[in-house]
Amino acid sequence: MTHVQTIPSSGPLRLAAVDLGSNSFHLLIVEADNGHFTELEKCSKKVQLAAGLDDHGQLDEGVMARALKCLEEFGTIIDEHRVDRLRVVGTNALRTAANSIDFVIRAEQCLGQRIETISGREEARLIYQGASTAWQEDTTHCLVADIGGGSTELIVGTGTRPLALESLEMGCVAYTRRFFESGEITEATMASAEQAALLELANITTHYRRLGWQRAIGTSGTIKAAAATLRAMQPHLKKGEITREGLAELRQKLIDLGHLDHVSMAGLKSNRARVFPAGVAILSAIFQALNLEHMQHTNGALRDGVLLDLLARDTRHDVRHTTLGDMQRQYQVDVQHAEYVAATALRLFDQPEASRGLDDACRQLLEQATMVHEIGLGVAHNRYHQHGSYLLANSDMPGFSLPDQLALAWLVQAHRRQLPDPPPQHRAALPSGVLVHLARLLRLAVVLCRARDPSNDWQPALHTDENDEKGLVLTFSESVPELLRQDLALEQQWQQRAGLPLLINTP
Repeated sequence: MTHVQTIPSSGPLRLAAVDLGSNSFHLLIVEADNGHFTELEKCSKKVQLAAGLDDHGQLDEGVMARALKCLEEFGTIIDEHRVDRLRVVGTNALRTAANSIDFVIRAEQCLGQRIETISGREEARLIYQGASTAWQEDTTHCLVADIGGGSTELIVGTGTRPLALESLEMGCVAYTRRFFESGEITEATMASAEQAALLELANITTHYRRLGWQRAIGTSGTIKAAAATLRAMQPHLKKGEITREGLAELRQKLIDLGHLDHVSMAGLKSNRARVFPAGVAILSAIFQALNLEHMQHTNGALRDGVLLDLLARDTRHDVRHTTLGDMQRQYQVDVQHAEYVAATALRLFDQPEASRGLDDACRQLLEQATMVHEIGLGVAHNRYHQHGSYLLANSDMPGFSLPDQLALAWLVQAHRRQLPDPPPQHRAALPSGVLVHLARLLRLAVVLCRARDPSNDWQPALHTDENDEKGLVLTFSESVPELLRQDLALEQQWQQRAGLPLLINTP
């Protein structure tokens, strides 16, 4: 199968996306060339990560072992295809599990790849991006629904542009545990699940109806299974079509079956049977709340969106750059000064003795931090670095994973005054030692640019101290103004308080 997509590539690339869903893990490998994706491998495993959450929100050892075995299999397939780029994203179960870090550490070792836990709205954005591969040239308003194991994403958009994104705390695995734990399927259990879903939907129903749509699209397993079972029951339906009347008939048939152990229907895979009634209850609530008459299933989903996003990384289509630009405008950042700080910070980074062993991802994070290090001024001048950090840690930021946001937020907080403790290992995108080093470069760049005059081009040399692995040496080839000298001396004190030696050499 070939998906048309909008990001050109300079030559054939093999891309892989792994979606660590709350119900299923998915792997998709494609070859990207001349604006097209050609599918090479597609694999899904019912891991049911959300089913392994206990009453304290802890993933149990059994489900983690099952998940790691799946990832070992995925790793073998990825190696066989000699993939050029790989991205692994975690969704609701990893967002909510109290011990998700423990699992992520083991999973990263298993795959040899960083795992990015994404926010609910970022998941929704990627789902819409994946689904929209079916209608990129069409400007019709679409509603897209994706019922996962732990959450349900609902998006209204036009073409490839989402207009409203939402992720709701309801999913087929979570609702199975909550409403069908006894295994019984009755009118009462179905109605209870539907009522809970309607309460979740209540906050978005009015807004979504006002936006409107010309067609409703469904993605992923629950909706695909509902469409397949309905077509087996009503052969006159088009492939992938779900109607209100058909959904009501399907709901009644599940009640007639009476128990999760008895759920067996034409078109329904056995490994989805136990979570299917909960999924149908959520889908029924969506039809009711949004007054839908029919929905059409499409194959594009989260993993497709992840691949498109991966291909766009580090190009003019990279949504992360757009996100940071939007934040600059929203908080009225002095863009010219941000570019001045960026150029200075990157010159420091690019000196071989200053950032030995650091890669392009580190350089990119440093540049991103310079773009938004002053957004807190849009809130208040006092402690603006803390305001900026809070905004970055708690905003919806399309294109960024939650660890990316945490790393960026910490750098902004660390760019002036006292250096805070770095975030815990595996909570941020990079190790704490790397983040501290990037913070030191950012701080020096901010000091060098304090006069906000781009004509001042100091270009000092920066290298590590051969007598102290934590030490940095900043050397100027020409004399500097007294105010800058004093500012550097103060920065030297701040870094030394944090146990980070800084030697400054001036003529």
